[in-house]
Amino acid sequence: MEFGFACDLYLQDTEPRVRETTLEQKRYYIESTLKPYFQGMLVGDIDAKTVIDWENHLLECRTSKGKSYSATYPNTLCSQLSAIMNHLVRFYGLERNPVQIAGKVGSKERHEMDVWTKEEYLRFSDAIADKPYSHLAFEILFWCGLRVGEMLALTPADIDFEASQIRVSKSVARIGGEDILNPPKTPQSYRTVTMPAFLAEELNEYLMMHATSNPNARIFPSMTKHLLHHEMTRGTKAAKVRRIRIHDLRHSHASMLVAMGMSVPSIAARLGHAGETVTPPLYPLDAWR
Repeated sequence: MEFGFACDLYLQDTEPRVRETTLEQKRYYIESTLKPYFQGMLVGDIDAKTVIDWENHLLECRTSKGKSYSATYPNTLCSQLSAIMNHLVRFYGLERNPVQIAGKVGSKERHEMDVWTKEEYLRFSDAIADKPYSHLAFEILFWCGLRVGEMLALTPADIDFEASQIRVSKSVARIGGEDILNPPKTPQSYRTVTMPAFLAEELNEYLMMHATSNPNARIFPSMTKHLLHHEMTRGTKAAKVRRIRIHDLRHSHASMLVAMGMSVPSIAARLGHAGETVTPPLYPLDAWR
């Protein structure tokens, strides 16, 4: 079986079993990296030495800016190739998975995670306050610890202003230039998150000024990750604070909760992480600011 055809079979068989965003990510790795290297090869001819040569090729690759790949990217590509080979072993008669023999390169864990202190975030927040739309989005990300997709999916119906709570029940992903509504990342991601009182007031004022008759209309219909990255760059330059990743706002939120003395299971439940006991928050969140 030719490798490119095997990849198409893998995607076809996998499509009904995974989220659309996951399928698009797999397709990207296959089309951008795996197929160009292995195209024309027969699957049975791809042995451990072939995989090692490919892995060494990955380690030598550079981005358009001349930088090497992050430590996690080669590992991710190796995992994708291994998944394809395992699929062929299970369903199409391939004798063995050569990636398991060769081993993987790169790191499974990302080490460059960074966080802001509350003071750093407040300086950044003040710097972008001139644009209420993006300012409110960052407020929710930092003070509530939501994932970007969860924040983008919020509607007025998800907000309980009397209880100062946000109900997380969906997520938005951008595929092919269109926003696709999905379930949250994990079953634990279905949750209710308490907001600080000041954020509930900010959100209520914003919705009153931008009133919609549809309670199920998204609060941030035109917000994109590209816009968030642009505002992050603009705000950090103006506030003279370190530039961190958007996702690191979620880590910053968790770090702040640790400093407040909240238990790890409570933080995990608030963030919607799997594998921890769900426990109510232990401290009043109004004391954050």
